[in-house]
Amino acid sequence: MNTAASQYAKQYADKRMSASDAIEQVRDGDFIIVPSGAGEPPTLLTELSEQRRRFRDVKVSQILALRKYGYFDCDTVQHVRHVALFFGGASRAAGQAGWADFIPAYFSELPSLIERAQIPSDVVFSMASPMNEQGWFSLSLGADYTMAAVQKARAVVLEVNPNVPFAHGQCHVHISQVAALVESSEPIIEVGLPKIGPVQEAIGKYVADMIEDGSTLQIGYGGIPDAVVMQLTGKRDLGIHTEMIGDGILNLVEAGVVTNRRKTWLPNKMVATFALGSKRLYDYMHHNPMLEMHPVNTTNDPYIAGQNDKLIAINASLQIDLLGQCGSESIAHLPYSGTGGQVDFVRAANRSRGGKAFIVLPSTAKDGTISRIVPTLTPGTHVTTGKNDINYVVTEYGVAQLRGKSARQRADELISIAHPDFRAELRQAAAKINLC
Repeated sequence: MNTAASQYAKQYADKRMSASDAIEQVRDGDFIIVPSGAGEPPTLLTELSEQRRRFRDVKVSQILALRKYGYFDCDTVQHVRHVALFFGGASRAAGQAGWADFIPAYFSELPSLIERAQIPSDVVFSMASPMNEQGWFSLSLGADYTMAAVQKARAVVLEVNPNVPFAHGQCHVHISQVAALVESSEPIIEVGLPKIGPVQEAIGKYVADMIEDGSTLQIGYGGIPDAVVMQLTGKRDLGIHTEMIGDGILNLVEAGVVTNRRKTWLPNKMVATFALGSKRLYDYMHHNPMLEMHPVNTTNDPYIAGQNDKLIAINASLQIDLLGQCGSESIAHLPYSGTGGQVDFVRAANRSRGGKAFIVLPSTAKDGTISRIVPTLTPGTHVTTGKNDINYVVTEYGVAQLRGKSARQRADELISIAHPDFRAELRQAAAKINLC
């Protein structure tokens, strides 16, 4: 071991401690930043939960919490409160009940909000790969906004786990930046591919048929995006520039469909900001030069992503009105998810030469009793993608192309892909608001 490596190893040993001791880095009133999804450190957050009653006004903020830790507790929010940047299964009930807070924001802008101290960053808790000989850890599971938080935080606390891949890209933290670290060896949380039914399959086929060879893809998690992926095995030379890398993308790589050769920004490289999938995916990421993990203000910046020709953005929505306004993150006033990267990539695809932005949704909800295409959004709905950004809308009944169309033309296009049981009702409603 050379002198520098020996020095870094000594620093590592000095900063290694129990989770109980590492939690001493947190002070009353602190704002703790945690990475997206699988990047959340379970040992640290479990210890924080167990000690939560000793703290006052501590907030833990992240996108897509995957585990329901002890601090998801309405009786102890004065001690530790969750602040969502995007709600998921673990946090949704708390958000809808009002005792977990949330910060509306575009995913791409979270790093700048942190840099400008509009979102505080006192402490960072993150999963990390083992340290290399040069003293670097990789935050491969969630570079996202966490890299910006590392630069601002008073204390960076890492949970080092040998199952975390050491990825390439702008996702590295040096031992000199770390205040404390704990070690764990539990398997990284895995999220399987969603189930696909006939509706998702039909929507996926419409989208897949419009994707050309040489396109660059942004694909999120969900039944419809995965249905698209499954129908791309006959394509050639696809590229990946996305926020989330998952097993669906890995399947395309292994099938030889994704080569990244025809990308026009970082050719020959896949680009993502967080990872969520299986152990097979995490193993694939380890020291793989084909993949780079970058902060979200790189991956999701519409100007940067839009430099890829034929950029394809595929995002889901809960409801859309006849003007094309998408309510993708709430059910009326109740939060369901968050803005995330939907608008980022819709705008990026609109900028891209030959790009296409798809909003996908089943035509109905609640076993066919409610139309997801509506005359006007349900009162209280959080508007995600606005009418000026919308391009393609896809249901199991077809594709509506809205960009450049008049309000009346948009209404006609959307009604044509609504469920047949609701089309007459929608035309009557459209006439009442002068859209028919």
